[in-house]
Formats: sequence, C-alpha cells, structure tokens
Amino acid sequence: MSFTHFLQICQQRVEKSLSFWLPEPNIIPNKLHEAMRYACLDGGKRIRPALTYATGQALGIPVEKLDGPACALELIHAYSLVHDDLPAMDNDTLRRGKPTCHIRYGEATAILAGDALQSMAFHILAHDSNMTNNPVRRLEMVNVLAQASGSRGMAGGQAIDLASVGKALNLAELENMHVHKTGALIRASVRLGIISQSLAEPSIVENLDHYAKCIGLAFQIQDDILDVEGDTEALGKLQGADIARNKPTYPSLIGLKKSKIMAQDLIEQALGSVNMLGERANPLRWIAGYIIDRQN
Repeated sequence: MSFTHFLQICQQRVEKSLSFWLPEPNIIPNKLHEAMRYACLDGGKRIRPALTYATGQALGIPVEKLDGPACALELIHAYSLVHDDLPAMDNDTLRRGKPTCHIRYGEATAILAGDALQSMAFHILAHDSNMTNNPVRRLEMVNVLAQASGSRGMAGGQAIDLASVGKALNLAELENMHVHKTGALIRASVRLGIISQSLAEPSIVENLDHYAKCIGLAFQIQDDILDVEGDTEALGKLQGADIARNKPTYPSLIGLKKSKIMAQDLIEQALGSVNMLGERANPLRWIAGYIIDRQN
C-alpha cells in the first residue's frame, strides 16, 4: 500500500463518519446544519484522523474502533478553522479553496456552527457504539481531546498567537505557541489511537508521543515556510497572510534555510521514534514524510 492509497482510505472513512453524525440540512435549524456540513465535508487533508488510523494500525487496533475518535478530531479541527477565520481572529476569506464559513453564511451562523461542531465531537466520543467498550478509556479520550482543544492546548495557543502579532518572540516562545496551537491536537490524534487499545507498553506510548510532538512542530514550521514560498491556489488560502499581519513565524525569526533544516531534523527524530514498531508503523512514516514535503 502507498501513502496515497492509505490517505484515501482514511479520508473516505472519516468523510462517511462525518456525514453520518452531522445533521442533514433539511433538519431545523436548517441554516446552522448546512453551515456545519459546509465546514466539514468535501475538503481538507484529514491528517489528524489519518494519524489516529495510522497509530491504530501500528498497534493492531481494528479500524472500526477508530472511526469515532478520528471523526471527533476532525470536528474539533474544523470548528477551530471556522473560528480562526472570523474577522475577530485572522479575518480570512478563503479556506480549502472556497469561501470561509462566515463569508458564506454570515458571522453569527459561523460562530454557532463552530460551537456545535465542538460539542458534537464530545457527543461522538460518548455515544459511538463501535469504540472501546471500556468506560474508563472512553472517559480518558474525552479528557485528552478536551485538554488538547482548550486553554492549555489549541485555544490557548491561538490566544498567544493573537497577543503576539507585531511582537518579536524568541525561539522558545514561538515553539511554546505552536506546541499549543497546532501541536496539541496532533498529539491528541496519536493519543486517541493509543487509548483505543488495551494499554500499550509505556515505552511505546512515550515514543509515539515524541513522534507526535515532533511532527506537530514540523507541521507548523512547514506552514510558515509555505506562507512565504507557496501560492494561493495550491494552499487553498491566501499566501503571505501571516507576513501581511506581521505575525511571528519561523522564517521571520531564523530565516527560511534554518527553518527547513529545523523541520527536517524534527521529522528525522519522529521517524526514529517509531523504529521499534517495524513495518506496521509505515503509515506513521508516510505521514511524517508528507508533512515535510506538502505544498498545502
């Protein structure tokens, strides 16, 4: 199997799950439900769900047990994008190659859509009958996703990001921002895959967490690089937006060349962390390679 085939399978599974859980637009309140589906379906790389599936494969977990956690992760990611794009945040007009949710449906509906997507993620973790039947592990999943998406994770990272516009951060401060803003949900993607199994060996859990931390930071560095070198059509969002807003980025702090070296070093660390899992960890290796090579 190739990475392309693996990713297509993951995308198809999570798209089917999202379509199942998201209310149909003919259900009242119609506009809200339409906006929720608009924000989630028919777009996105689905890297976070793919990480959950890849972790599950590495640990021998039946794939149907992973659909719920993968879907919950994508809902949290989608909600964060809807809110990040709002005028009060990043004020973006383009996402995944189409108008952002607030441009299409208005700010009020976009805010409500993000709220509803977030709550639905936890509804799935509580109710999906195909997931683990161990209530302790199910509760642990809820806790992991809540921590990753809250003030000590993604929301906190966004708050730091907004407060840092126009400021000169040092490397440690910039890394701290991105460990929360981008890295927390990526680490949760791997962690939810681990929790779906009976307890894995502590050394494997530690190595997988290090893998996730490394690729999470590399993902953000590559995003910063693409904001400089990419183009709007390929990115599906406006190129140069971070530069225009005077936001702190790795290229602005250490330069493009050092940013690329740093990202590559993180990917090599990530690859080393999954050596013990042998060939069954190939999807994790493919995702790490994709993160550094991607153009959007």
